[in-house]
Amino acid sequence: MKTENNEADVRLSEKMIAPPSPIGSYDPSDVTFLLKDISSVQLERTTEEREAAIQSGVHYSEMLPTEYEPSAAYIELFHRTLDQSARDVALAAAIVAERIAAKLGKDVVLVSLARGGTPAGILIKRYLAYRYGWDVKHYSISIIRGKGIDENAILYILQQHGAHTELQFVDGWTGKGAIRGVLAEAAEQFESKYGYRMNDDLAVLADPGHCCTLFGTRDDYLIPSACLNATVSGLISRTVQRDDLIGPGDFHGAKYYEEWKDADLSHTFVDTVSASFPDIADEAAAQAEEMERHPAAATWQGLADIRMLQQKYGIDNVNLVKPGVGETTRVLLRRMPWKIIVNRLDNPGLKHILLLAEDRGVAVEVLPELTYSCCGIIKPLKGDTE
Repeated sequence: MKTENNEADVRLSEKMIAPPSPIGSYDPSDVTFLLKDISSVQLERTTEEREAAIQSGVHYSEMLPTEYEPSAAYIELFHRTLDQSARDVALAAAIVAERIAAKLGKDVVLVSLARGGTPAGILIKRYLAYRYGWDVKHYSISIIRGKGIDENAILYILQQHGAHTELQFVDGWTGKGAIRGVLAEAAEQFESKYGYRMNDDLAVLADPGHCCTLFGTRDDYLIPSACLNATVSGLISRTVQRDDLIGPGDFHGAKYYEEWKDADLSHTFVDTVSASFPDIADEAAAQAEEMERHPAAATWQGLADIRMLQQKYGIDNVNLVKPGVGETTRVLLRRMPWKIIVNRLDNPGLKHILLLAEDRGVAVEVLPELTYSCCGIIKPLKGDTE
């Protein structure tokens, strides 16, 4: 939020942050990553090793999953899903962009949450350019549950643009709403330290968890970028925060998988979705206007589903339940799934979930009262989890 005095400017300048080095495969006109390149460090562990470490108390941000070049089957799934949903994703991105434009105007700075939020931020930026001719600045930064937001990244942005700047945080979709909570807590902490109050109303393309008020849709469907990892996110790894790697003046870290450039689909995703903007712009503007006239509350309805599943299946740790199509897809691709819960088997948007579950030998159960289309439950081992 904007501040009307010079106190925040002074406090923000007390710790000057050095500019970032280029990283990632996106065009610099689409996004600036505020991340430290730690590509030379070996951080990857196998799914089994990582699961055991996470559930024994190692923080998930201190290691990385072993990411492989996606198989032909996953690439085919991505292209099929993209073909089916490009218009829906474009409409959701455009609605969010219209609502941001109405609230904050052309001087807004978009701050996407790496890495899932990065494609969403690019789509919103591109739509604002297409619809209004605005060239808004877009950064992508790290936020980590249990460790908070990258304060150095926020300081850098505000040092570049001033304490009057309106930041709009962006992510792809909501699950339980954990990151929404981390962002709200980070806003309070940042204000107490630097006198600048961040806008913590996270903007997302899809909000099946009902935990945001600024969204494009609350339908629970697969955003194609959830099918893949680095190869649809600018060849960037998940973000890393470890004291021996990240110094007090550094941004949070990430690896750049430049060796996968021939398999990179990052541009394919944002280019394909952006191509639908002319077809949906008027519809998006009308829906956004209606949403602003009748704003939806954040009821956190999805979290009630999670509590119900915990009780039903005897799950002590809430972090073992990953709700929504996107998170369920990720559980099946890179975690150790125990059960998949769906609200109905004939949902055409769940074909890939059922296929992946069959391939991995994971039980699928139907729970008609589920708010989400599906939830993935990770196999319980012990201790804290991601």
